[in-house]
Amino acid sequence: MAKFHPDYMITMKDFVKEHSVLLRKQTQDVAIPVPLEDRHTLLSMLQYLKNSQDPNLIKKYKLRPGSGLSANQIGVDKRMFAAVLFKDHNQKHEMMFINPKVMSHSLNMIYLPEGEGCLSVNRPVHGFVPRYERIKVKAYNIAGQEFIMSLKGYESIVVQHEIDHLNGIMFYDRMNKDNPFQLPQNVIIESLY
Repeated sequence: MAKFHPDYMITMKDFVKEHSVLLRKQTQDVAIPVPLEDRHTLLSMLQYLKNSQDPNLIKKYKLRPGSGLSANQIGVDKRMFAAVLFKDHNQKHEMMFINPKVMSHSLNMIYLPEGEGCLSVNRPVHGFVPRYERIKVKAYNIAGQEFIMSLKGYESIVVQHEIDHLNGIMFYDRMNKDNPFQLPQNVIIESLY
């Protein structure tokens, strides 16, 4: 039986740490139709994110809250990720992306004023991470159906963060090496908040 199945609960012990080789390489495409094992893994990833928003489960299992989770962060070399985002009035939006590709992006950029974090990075990293304000992504859903989605603002940031993971890029690679709080000079860039 595969490690990640419907009864398995992902906890912090399952996370690959930031210096792992797996986080620095391009992940492998998922077969379409999506194999059962990959669907189970993706559902377990989504469940972790939902659990990580529950104060009781956070305390009981010592979970770190997360908005997105890529397969390689739990040691699975597959091009897929899950995300749980809170939009207007705390409405939850759950997403799963398989073999995602950014089709287009805005010229304008945004950044989170508090910086970005990562479930695989167990230390504070201070600085601004420039991201495209809007992106259009093509991917497959868990049923193996292709879709195209336009994202903006916080959702765009989370999806770019996770696609970077699938490409072996860590969020701090996008920060200015000399001054982590310096933003690109040649583009229009604003704080998200």
